[in-house]
Amino acid sequence: MGTLALAAKITHVPSMYLSEIDGPGKGRRQAAIDGHIEIGRRCRALGVDTIVVFDTHWLVNADYHVNCAPHWSGVYTSNELPHFISNMAFALDGNPALGTLIAEVATEMGVFTRAHPATTLAPEYGTLVPMRYMNADRHFKAVSVSALCTVHFLADSARLGWAIRRAIEDRYDGTVAVFASGSLSHRFAQNGTADAYRDKIWSPFLERLDHDVVGMWQRGEWRDFCDMLPEYAAKGHGEGFMHDTAMLLGALGWNHYDQGVEIVTPYFPSSGTGQINAIFPVSPMPADLSGIGEPSTPALAGGRL
Repeated sequence: MGTLALAAKITHVPSMYLSEIDGPGKGRRQAAIDGHIEIGRRCRALGVDTIVVFDTHWLVNADYHVNCAPHWSGVYTSNELPHFISNMAFALDGNPALGTLIAEVATEMGVFTRAHPATTLAPEYGTLVPMRYMNADRHFKAVSVSALCTVHFLADSARLGWAIRRAIEDRYDGTVAVFASGSLSHRFAQNGTADAYRDKIWSPFLERLDHDVVGMWQRGEWRDFCDMLPEYAAKGHGEGFMHDTAMLLGALGWNHYDQGVEIVTPYFPSSGTGQINAIFPVSPMPADLSGIGEPSTPALAGGRL
């Protein structure tokens, strides 16, 4: 019935918001903002009606959750970086029908998920920042999925992504994009050194690791990447333990995925972390997706988060 038209891994660094404001950060993240605008433009060209965001700033300690209220509006200040995002106005529309379908299908497929179509809970900035630049005119509806998952297996997050694809294609009458909203390495600069690392990665190891991963993505080395994802998430300080990335790859076929990514905003450092905007071209789902989320090498199974 429905179509998954576009998938992407995107940045949401709060310095994008500072980039709008007069001061030392003015214009610093224009390339990232332009990348969001371009991804939004492509979504419009493809007829996307709803964007599903895997938000690594929405922390949950049990189950998976989908924020699909019909509307959100307010003024947002980040609790973790209130000097970066302060008093940012937002207004966007949700999609209760799609969010409810996602939770139903995921639960049927063994990944217990709760939809929240009637909630006062507003999205976190992993959703609000990209919507600010892609969706200022509220052209798209939005659905936010919890992706800072503290007691969850990456394999289950991959299965959730697969369930989202099934919900879209089997039961939804519309066109959808999915975004993994989170960084690559996410080791913030040590307290007291933030200014020195505003445009630097925390360590040469993490920078090299990130660049090698981006190369794997461009070459389509998904079997190897999916096998190393749990260890990369741990040793690379992956944002949200990289559950957003597992969800994204689950929606694309996990280690059966067969495309190379398109870099929209080249890799860049921000406050010690590694960031990118990259489109993951959507392929038809393979017929056999048994073992989705699981490593191809049994010896790696113990490394799952």
